Amino acid sequence: MSLARVYTRAQLGIDAPEVCVEVHLANGLPSLSIVGLPEAAVRESKDRVRAALLNSHFEFPARRITVNLAPADLPKEGGRYDLPIALGILAASGQLPLDGLDGAEFLGELALGGELRPVRGALPAAIAARDAGRELVVPERNADEATLIDGVGIRPAEHLLGVCRHLAGQDALPIRVEKPSCRETVHTLDLSDVRGQHQARRALEVAAAGMHNMLMVGPPGTGKTMLANRLATILPPMLEDEALETAVIASISEQGLRIEEWGQRPFRAPHHTASGVALVGGGSQPKPGEISLAHNGVLFLDELTEFDRHVLEVLREPLETGRITISRAARQADFPARFQLVAAMNPCPQGYACDLGANCRCTPEQQRRHRSRISAPLLDRIDLQIEVPQLPREALRADAPRGETSAEVRARVLAARERQFARQGRTNAQLGAREVERHCALADAERTLLEQAMVRFRLSARAYHRILKVARSIADLQDSPNIEGPHLAEALGYRAMDRWNGAQQG
Repeated sequence: MSLARVYTRAQLGIDAPEVCVEVHLANGLPSLSIVGLPEAAVRESKDRVRAALLNSHFEFPARRITVNLAPADLPKEGGRYDLPIALGILAASGQLPLDGLDGAEFLGELALGGELRPVRGALPAAIAARDAGRELVVPERNADEATLIDGVGIRPAEHLLGVCRHLAGQDALPIRVEKPSCRETVHTLDLSDVRGQHQARRALEVAAAGMHNMLMVGPPGTGKTMLANRLATILPPMLEDEALETAVIASISEQGLRIEEWGQRPFRAPHHTASGVALVGGGSQPKPGEISLAHNGVLFLDELTEFDRHVLEVLREPLETGRITISRAARQADFPARFQLVAAMNPCPQGYACDLGANCRCTPEQQRRHRSRISAPLLDRIDLQIEVPQLPREALRADAPRGETSAEVRARVLAARERQFARQGRTNAQLGAREVERHCALADAERTLLEQAMVRFRLSARAYHRILKVARSIADLQDSPNIEGPHLAEALGYRAMDRWNGAQQG
């Protein structure tokens, strides 16, 4: 038979749509043409496939070969189609039996000697193969990644010859059954390394308990970056569904999925020169950006005021919705982006002498212009805004008392998270408007206090709800069924930028 069909998977965002590789051999001058919207790397596969077949001691048909990658309107990129194209040519020329091709999908790039090289996106391809009820043959170096999915037969292979022997019924490729387990993160950092800064440490605990966004404002050298880097040490471990979502995004990214990081919350810290595309993703074939790579983890933006204002504005919608849609003229891709934002900035442009007091020589107008680089709508979406002042010299001495360790704080955070999931099935930061009304109800005295703060600092309705969510997290840390006055007062104390802006406007 001169026609063969082999199934594989394309990559479109976090999805892996099915692609049928149709290979037809006809009489005529020897040639190999690939149709079906292939990009450069796919068009070049003809040379890799030819060399791999010849070096594996197969006959390359001296006929007119047409390879169709269906559906024709779906863009195809990368070397992932090399293996199915080679198998299609062998099956169409009678060198391989057609039996077994329908019940499996094949993925892999071919070296010139026939070895299989890894490809991006093996994890979403395994999910799609499971849903289609087929096995998946992948390169050996993609096997650990693909076996993270239950309910699908993963057959890793190192060489084209191994796949051919399997299809010919001579030497079956074993199904990989070992599944990597979520590894407990071993942190080299600890919260006890941070000296003083009791309010900032407390705010970090509240942020971790409710998955709240946080902004730290203070002079250089006060410990803002140290605090941000230690947030991961007090966060709860990832659930398996969360780990899988994060792994899918890493699998399709340029960096790929590092299996040793499976189950660990990502921590992304892009430089302040990063572009909007670098943050949210993009490209002619949309790829995930930093906010998606930080999904279920932490996105740390140091020197926040040094970022281009237009770049920061692209964060507004993802902070609200937890998703980002990259739209292009030809196609669009939807990526999850539910991350915890932690940012740090200086209070004014002066430098090291600034302590928000007598040593600061910046005029109020200079300070206002510096802070205005962060728009009000973006600040509205940051739940905790705290000051991180200069430390007294006594706090830096070797014999100075240390604060609690990460393990001690993490125990309280875990207990607070358990209360939240038992009550509402999600973290406090993810509550909708109706859920806020239900779970963050206030008594008359507390409601009056919050309304007075709304008028005094000219807070928006969004800020109103976020203050309630933070107060709910503080109450959960203290195992309180209701939001009491001290909880609400502490939550209001975490709105430093609102107080400054309200004071300037008043």
